[in-house]
Amino acid sequence: MRVSAVEGDTLTVERGVQGTVVNNHTAGANIAIPDPVTFGEFISNTLWQPQSGEFGILPLITATLLISGVALAVAIPLGLGAAVYLSEYARPGVRNALKPTLEVLAGIPTVVYGFFALTFVTPTLRNLLFGASLNSLNMLAAGITVGVLITPLISSMCEDAISAVPRSLREASYAVGATRLETTVKVVLPAAVSGISAGIILAMSRAVGETMVVLLAAGAGPNFTFDLRQSAETMAGHIARISTGDISYGSLDYTSIFAVGMTLFVSTLALNIVSDLISRRLRERY
Repeated sequence: MRVSAVEGDTLTVERGVQGTVVNNHTAGANIAIPDPVTFGEFISNTLWQPQSGEFGILPLITATLLISGVALAVAIPLGLGAAVYLSEYARPGVRNALKPTLEVLAGIPTVVYGFFALTFVTPTLRNLLFGASLNSLNMLAAGITVGVLITPLISSMCEDAISAVPRSLREASYAVGATRLETTVKVVLPAAVSGISAGIILAMSRAVGETMVVLLAAGAGPNFTFDLRQSAETMAGHIARISTGDISYGSLDYTSIFAVGMTLFVSTLALNIVSDLISRRLRERY
């Protein structure tokens, strides 16, 4: 919004592409009021430029979902595989060594993961696969690193679910001639599906809310793209950048992050509720 004319006690102001409106001037009044934005425009608009009256959160949502999808593609095989190995195949000595290692990974500060993505994952991807087409800040490296970050969470929750399956089910499977692999795939995993599903959804909620890794590795600035080699900004990363930057308190850019924060809150809350519902619905009672 900008003032285009002053006539006596009347200010004529321009609001982006919406033309001009005439407001009566009152001393000390704040005229930086954005045009109303409908929920449909908020969700579907591909531009996020508060100073121009564009409040489309779709670029932030798209980047959040893409990075979370890459993270799950990395974490589910690693986490579930580790859980099955530790619960069904590992010897006690190996299990006692690997389980604390996963717990240590869960305790590493996320800023370390972000620096790891920036200095190791991205250069490795560039040298081995993509060359110069991979931006120095990109969603792929951020997603891979977030996947490593949430792997201990999936592994821990899946192992707890698998370990809760009664030993009698395994023995019954062995009694009819099933191998250990067949028992694991056809008996143990289906019996533990509620805990496994809940763990995966909670891990996705963790990936959606991750801030520091995406802030350091994915880039700054909303960018509507589906190319994982490009930089983009997630909802959590946008909130962190605006709230810690040089944007003045109370400005339009600053106040707009509350809408992003509410969207992020509702998204993670919905994922947690879905996780609980799936766990209740699929839980087997022994």
